[in-house]
Amino acid sequence: MAENGTVVTEFILLGFPLSAELQMGLFFVFLVLYFITMVGNLGMIVLIQRDPRLHTPMYFFLCHLSFLDVCYSSVIVPQWLETLGTDKMAITYELCATQFFFFTLCASTECFLLAVMAYDRYVAVCNPLLYATAMTPQTCLGLVVGAYAGAMVNAVIRTGCTFSISFCKSNHVDFFFCDLPPLLKLACSDTKSREQVIYLLAFLVITTSISVVLISYFFIIQAILKIRTAGGKAKTFSTCASHMTAVALFFGTLIFMYLKGHMGKSLAEDKIVSVFYTVVIPLLNPMIYSLRNKEVKEALKKALKGLKVSQTY
Repeated sequence: MAENGTVVTEFILLGFPLSAELQMGLFFVFLVLYFITMVGNLGMIVLIQRDPRLHTPMYFFLCHLSFLDVCYSSVIVPQWLETLGTDKMAITYELCATQFFFFTLCASTECFLLAVMAYDRYVAVCNPLLYATAMTPQTCLGLVVGAYAGAMVNAVIRTGCTFSISFCKSNHVDFFFCDLPPLLKLACSDTKSREQVIYLLAFLVITTSISVVLISYFFIIQAILKIRTAGGKAKTFSTCASHMTAVALFFGTLIFMYLKGHMGKSLAEDKIVSVFYTVVIPLLNPMIYSLRNKEVKEALKKALKGLKVSQTY
């Protein structure tokens, strides 16, 4: 229900209060960033699929991470670009709920997938002789399916709890997409029990994933310290450096955004952090894994060399 007693059929996304010139400037900036994100992540997927040297468990998981970043960014950015470019701020109730669901699904799956990737690095570093038998294609597929299934459960419950709330204060969402904190501010009914369920789920998803990451890296660091040569330590650590960077960026922003709740945070801060994890992180991930990864760089050089050869004929 809205303030006048009518049923809410659409929300107005207020986004960032900017002048028309700044909005148009932001439109072109984020259009370019979105294009780079798509090219980088889709390029990573194609590269992994085409190069046999990258047909390993680590790159199988990385392929799914790139797919998630494509979906993650595409759930939010195109709609925001439409708002910036056309001043169309209205979004239907159904589309808002759909966006909320897929955003939660992508974010939750990425949490679980980063934990799976940490476990993969643990097996590779701590049990290299058993790696081939432990991380079989069936096992890798099962881990990925489990990540998607767990995220699906979280997304269904989180969306159900959020959109069973009565919205009667207003239909103006002080945000640039349909996210939890600004939607809760529009509720006229008691949301305490639903908020407890939502934040409990967020806590479980994030802390479970981080626990797997921390335990995996605890044993990885122990294994690295046992290596006698400095070169051997550096080489082993380099296989985990890209993943550690991605984990720090992703979980750092999520913890700040959701687990801190309402402790002194303004919506302006939330907006800035949300831009970081919906636009910047999906943009950075392919760069992190390509610039710091020898196999990816070699596969990219081979692909570019093959492209040049094909253009000469």
